[in-house]
Amino acid sequence: MKYLKLTDRLLKIASLVDKDKRLADIGTDHGYIPVYLLNKNTIQYAILGDVNKGPLDNAKKEVMRNNLIDKVDLRLGSGIEVLKPNEVDEIIIAGMGGMLINDILKANEAVAHTTEKLILQPMQAPEELRMFLYKNGYKIIDEHLVREEHRLYEIIECKYEGLKEQDIEPIYYEIGQKLIEKQDPLLKDFIENKIRINENILRKLDGKDGDAVSHRKSIINKKIEELNNLLNK
Repeated sequence: MKYLKLTDRLLKIASLVDKDKRLADIGTDHGYIPVYLLNKNTIQYAILGDVNKGPLDNAKKEVMRNNLIDKVDLRLGSGIEVLKPNEVDEIIIAGMGGMLINDILKANEAVAHTTEKLILQPMQAPEELRMFLYKNGYKIIDEHLVREEHRLYEIIECKYEGLKEQDIEPIYYEIGQKLIEKQDPLLKDFIENKIRINENILRKLDGKDGDAVSHRKSIINKKIEELNNLLNK
C-alpha cells in the first residue's frame, strides 16, 4: 500500500503514537496523522477534532479518500472538550502555541488527567508549556527535536501523574531536560540558535538606556551564559 507522505514534523509526531491505541488528534486540520496511522494499522481508531468546520471538512475528505470512515469520528469543537474520559488512550495536540495548549489541557482536566499519553508540539512559547506541565502535576516522559526545512520543532511526550509542583531552574523551561539527558542529535544546533536569538536581542538594545533596559540586558546575558554552559556540558 502506498502511504500518505507526511512532512518530517508530522512523521516524527506519528512515530510517537503507540501501537493498537485509540487516538485523538486535536486541531487535526487535514487529518494526515490519523489517516497515515490507520492505513498502517498502527492504531485501532481515531477521533479527529477541530474548532473550525473548514479543516474538519478537509479531514473528512481525506478520510473518505482512504476508505477509513468506519474507523474515525469527526468532531467539531474546541480542544479536548470534544472528548469524554477514557474514550481514547493517547492525544496529539500539535501545531498550536504553548499557551493555547495550556488552555486546552485546563479546559477538560477529566480527559487530560486520565489519558495514557499526551503528544504535544508547540509552535510558540514551549517554555510556557513546560512551566505549566511542571507546575500542574504532569510528568514529561520524553522530548524530541525534529528539523523541517529551516526550523527546529520541539515535541513533548507527557502524562498526568498528580506530581507535586516541580521547582526547576528556569533555563530548563526553555531547553527541555530530557533533550539534555539523552543528548538529542539536534541539541547543539538548537541551543546555538537560542544563543543567536538572544544575542540579536542584545544588539537591538545597544545604545538604549534606563533601568528597565539594564535589567533586561542582565537577564539576557544570564540566559546566554546558561545556554553556553549547557552547550559545554
